[in-house]
Amino acid sequence: MKKQLWIVNLILLLALGLSACGGAAAPEQQAPAESQQAAAPAEGGDQPAQAESGDAAAPKEGLAAELSVYNWADYIDEEILKNYEKEHGVKIVYDTFASNEDLLAKLQAGATGYDVIFPSDYMVAQMIELGLLAEIDHNNIPNLKNMDPFFLNAPYDPDNKHCVPYQWGTTGIAYSTKTFDTPPDSWSYLFDPEQAKKWAEAGGINVLNDQRELLGAALKYLGYSLNSKDEKQLEEAKNVIVAVKPYIKTFNSEDYDDSLLIPGEVVISQAWSGDGFKAVLETTDEATGESEWDYIIPKEGAMVWQDNGCVTATSQKKATAEHFLNYLLDAEVGAAITNYTYYASPNEAAKQYITKEVLEDPRIYPPEETLAKLEWAEQLGETIFVYDRLWTEIKSQ
Repeated sequence: MKKQLWIVNLILLLALGLSACGGAAAPEQQAPAESQQAAAPAEGGDQPAQAESGDAAAPKEGLAAELSVYNWADYIDEEILKNYEKEHGVKIVYDTFASNEDLLAKLQAGATGYDVIFPSDYMVAQMIELGLLAEIDHNNIPNLKNMDPFFLNAPYDPDNKHCVPYQWGTTGIAYSTKTFDTPPDSWSYLFDPEQAKKWAEAGGINVLNDQRELLGAALKYLGYSLNSKDEKQLEEAKNVIVAVKPYIKTFNSEDYDDSLLIPGEVVISQAWSGDGFKAVLETTDEATGESEWDYIIPKEGAMVWQDNGCVTATSQKKATAEHFLNYLLDAEVGAAITNYTYYASPNEAAKQYITKEVLEDPRIYPPEETLAKLEWAEQLGETIFVYDRLWTEIKSQ
């Protein structure tokens, strides 16, 4: 099917290019102005960083030699990390996780080596309650002033005592334009058994391996809030998923864009907006402007979310962690993150550096009428144990 926004995609492909690993390459970042840098207090006990290949500097005064960062997969251009290392002499030890629940389980299992993590909104509230996050010193993060006020002081973290905004986006459906003559604009394409069987036979279905996301989508399909605490409604949602589970090829939320969408291993997938748009760009034919993939937000509504940069309560390098978060909130760095991930940025100052094609694409920055149908994931309280049980039942059947 011919893409309505093929010109946009072609321009963006030409502007950004494709990296050797398949991701879009972000422009090299300049260090934020000195006045924007956080004045980090000294952190004792850290030895100077060892130079790598003779070109890595010792850490600047007051910064630790090394910082451990735990983030979602494919959620930052590695050049940004390298630039930070080069500019500030702090070695970044980088690791990735696949879901908020995986992140939580790792920390609750006793992992104490991580300094900076990136949980989503509802998980921030849960982690605060469990004492897993440190309170941050805003004096060390002056670039908070760059944020759009809409994304600050959220109910899950009043006054941003524990976290700073990182990226935001939506959860919808990525679909093969070769397979679908018309856009699959409803969750029924995944959750109606007859339809699910059809798309399974056409090439396969993927859903996110994330209990809040998958149960939330099923709840929206049924006409309920994705934050429902009604056990009857939740059982209905579980049964919807179980009924189509025989037709689900994969539960993948970590690398599904690269391993399933782009190579055409499935024809439809529950997807986060940035991953869906990445598949659009990376399968666009430069000659015709047509893409093999597209992304849509279902008409019933979906989840809108915000991921956040936080410092763990066990970190012994808190000031360095805050310095790193401040670096990510620099306007040009924030823009480079969005130009790489294709997720929307909460950084108002970054907009002047974000490509016009990204800013004006409704799949990334939805119009008001679409936003009105979206819901933020809220803290569930004791109902989280019901979700955990239902998720176990879904995965075990």
